[in-house]
Amino acid sequence: MMACNDQDARLMTLLRVGRLYAPESREEVDILIADGRIAALGRDLAVPEGWPVRLVEARDLTAVPAFIDQHVHVTGGGGEGGCVTRCPEITAAEIAAMGIGTVVGVLGTDSLSRSPADLLAKVRSLCAEGIAAYMYTGAYRVPPPTLTGDVQRDLAWIPEVIGLGELAISDHRSSQPRQDEIERLVSEVRVGAMLAGKRGICHFHVGDGDRGLEPLRRLLSETEIPADQVIPTHVNRHRELLDEAADYARTFGASIDLTAFEDPGEEGLSAFDAVAVLLERGVPRERITISSDCNGSLPEFDAQGGYVGMRVARNTTLIADWQRLVREEILPLEHALDLIAGNVARVLGLQSHKGRLAVGFDADVTLLDSELQPRKTFVAGRCVYSEE
Repeated sequence: MMACNDQDARLMTLLRVGRLYAPESREEVDILIADGRIAALGRDLAVPEGWPVRLVEARDLTAVPAFIDQHVHVTGGGGEGGCVTRCPEITAAEIAAMGIGTVVGVLGTDSLSRSPADLLAKVRSLCAEGIAAYMYTGAYRVPPPTLTGDVQRDLAWIPEVIGLGELAISDHRSSQPRQDEIERLVSEVRVGAMLAGKRGICHFHVGDGDRGLEPLRRLLSETEIPADQVIPTHVNRHRELLDEAADYARTFGASIDLTAFEDPGEEGLSAFDAVAVLLERGVPRERITISSDCNGSLPEFDAQGGYVGMRVARNTTLIADWQRLVREEILPLEHALDLIAGNVARVLGLQSHKGRLAVGFDADVTLLDSELQPRKTFVAGRCVYSEE
């Protein structure tokens, strides 16, 4: 495996592939990329002689929209067991090797030794290496740490900031925010995002506490906040929470995010199993997304909340669970792609230029082999990963 050396990339690239899912199956198998966007889709596309075009022949591969991971601890998570348990940063190569073209960076429990400024620096570093990277301002705690001293200003003035997160509820590690505090923060994000022309989602970490999704149910029932601004994640950490999430999604027309746990434990469900359950419960697939939580910590606590151990999450499980959904025919390929591409783009407010292979969209393309394994990843037309 190797990352592409794309420093001498020409202005235009022509990809010739075997099949194309946009995410729906398309007859076109040629993708012309110009200035980072898809300029044309077709068959046997021709470019005038002498034009600066790089040809990529990949007739044995299938083109799909590059995946989007909305929950990545790009600076590393952890710390619940002291400084020695801090998780490492993720690299651009580790992201792109999984066919992921876009990530959203997040802080978690530790917003003391890590800060929004650290997160922004890492996001900009990933962008420089070819990954499309964004971030949430804030962290577990309330009031949330910010870049400018104000959530609304972060959203309005920092292009990379697309929302607030991951704000923790129903968890012994959270700040135990009151209902009025949650409502105030979400409303501030909404107004700041409106002024910036962004979706401005609030990405909520949901723990295994008894309150579950009740704070979000109250938020949507008792205020005018629209459901598409509130995204609960980790809702597959145990069966009761997943059942509640299914009802929440149906009742409010809300989206819910599953975590691709490497080891869900005795009480949790894998993202694969959780998708199957949600579909059986009548949750529209358009309301389901999956994220990795990679490079975050997977701490273990005893019955009294004492730390007993930790593992580091990886993004390999995200792709493995997604592949299994297709292989075991829970969803056809074109529908499964929505869970890690199109649906995620819509949730984040990026659907005008990401999550599809269409003319005018960002040229974020992942090439899969017959086993659905990523072999090449392009972001804005730049090859950021290739397995030769």
